[in-house]
Amino acid sequence: MGLAGAYLWPLAFMMTKISYSGYRFPPVIIQQAIWLYARFTLSFRDVEDLLAERGITVSYETVRRWVSHFGSAIATDLRKRRPRPHSTWHLDEVYIKIDGRLVYLWRAVDAEGEVLDVLVQSKRDKRAALKLMRKLLKKMNFVPDKLVTDDLRSYGAACRDLGISHRHERGRWRNNRAENSHQPTRRRERKMQGFKSTGAAQRFLSFHAATYNTFNVQRHLTSASTHRVFRASAMQTWREVTAAA
Repeated sequence: MGLAGAYLWPLAFMMTKISYSGYRFPPVIIQQAIWLYARFTLSFRDVEDLLAERGITVSYETVRRWVSHFGSAIATDLRKRRPRPHSTWHLDEVYIKIDGRLVYLWRAVDAEGEVLDVLVQSKRDKRAALKLMRKLLKKMNFVPDKLVTDDLRSYGAACRDLGISHRHERGRWRNNRAENSHQPTRRRERKMQGFKSTGAAQRFLSFHAATYNTFNVQRHLTSASTHRVFRASAMQTWREVTAAA
């Protein structure tokens, strides 16, 4: 919630309420279970235990189905409500293991740590870099003032193809913002004991990124009172997004 927060996306979108009809549990319990799983580094079994402590008997498989069913719609609505990102973007890629094989997680964040997009791909080449950049440019609908990457040559080749080489800056130490943004994913990956498939990884990481952006209020940069205001605002956004139809 930095300076970029002052420049809001156009609000001309329809807010679709979520239908919880057909589910045995009331919406408030479903919403709480999904929030616990998305907000904190918890397993489905952890969420089951936390709900059980409150007298709510629900299996971890049910929690998994709730997250799988509602996660995509929640993430989409959360992203629509985010402020316009900063005009400096940082791109980076790390390997992750899926079903015993190595793939690459490409990530783009802005100068304030906002996750702009994540993309799981099998390659670490020019074509993969182009796919991420084109997706970003289409999604954000503007060209960044500065695009910062590490020294991977694929980024430079992709920037030349897109005609934005003059905006490209490279250097290992300049890209700490993107490299540090992988840490929450690494924690979740360990907690989940790895991802089971590329599609499942992509869906989870997109949902996790949208939730992370909403609740990442940069506690170390604000006073306690300001932090409480930002936290309450984030929670109110979550309640609006998950509200029942």
